Parts: sequence; C-alpha cells; structure tokens
Amino acid sequence: MAKTKKELKNYTYAVGRRKEASARVRLYKGNKESLVNGEVIGKYFPGDAMRSKWQLPFSLTQTEGKYYVTVRVLGGGKNGQLEATVHGIARAFAKLNEKFKSSLKPAGLLTRDARKKERRMVGTGGKARRKKQSPKR
Repeated sequence: MAKTKKELKNYTYAVGRRKEASARVRLYKGNKESLVNGEVIGKYFPGDAMRSKWQLPFSLTQTEGKYYVTVRVLGGGKNGQLEATVHGIARAFAKLNEKFKSSLKPAGLLTRDARKKERRMVGTGGKARRKKQSPKR
C-alpha cells in the first residue's frame, strides 16, 4: 500500500533568516549527522566558535543526540548563514514542542535579527554614511 504524503513527512520544517541569508531547516528525530547544503555541519561551519553557536539550540533544549537537521542555506556570507541556520533550528524546535519556547526565547534565538546592510545614499562618496570631502578654498 502506498504511503500518504502525511506519513512520509517525518520532520519539522522551519525557515531562519539573517541579513541576506535564508536557511530552510528540517528537524528529524534520530541520531544522524546534521547536514548543511549536503555537507557535514562541522565542515561547513568550522571552528569552535561556530560549533558552539550552532549547538546552542540543542543544548538549551537538552536534545543533543536526539535530533538532527538538514539545512539548505542560500545567500549572504558564512556568518549570516550560520545565524540564519541557528534561527531556523530554534524555530523548528519551537514548532515541534511549545515547552522548548521557554528556554529558546530568553536566549534570543527566536527573534529575527532584522539588521541589514544600509543602502548607499546619493551625495555620499560611494558609502552609506560617508560625506563628500569639502574643498578647503
């Protein structure tokens, strides 16, 4: 017998965004390697600082080893992509279970950081806030 679409979907889906980066996150139950764009998350986001950042939602919800994620992230730089991924993971946990919200919200992981690069204004010397040099005489 063919499985229905509902039975095949065994993950929680969420989207995380930061600057120009957008991360589509699927949160699965189990103990597999987490992947970002088909690559192991530790290789895609190398270093201890980045590791502690993407593991934060798992440690706050005390779910290390119980869940894993697959992420498709587009746009932005590495740091924006990392923060978008963390935002998406946190939103997936909040959607999965309401009790996780109480630990994720005080850490600021469910809040969308809306700061973006400021656009260049007319009359500036090529930068957003720079003023043109005035002549001395």
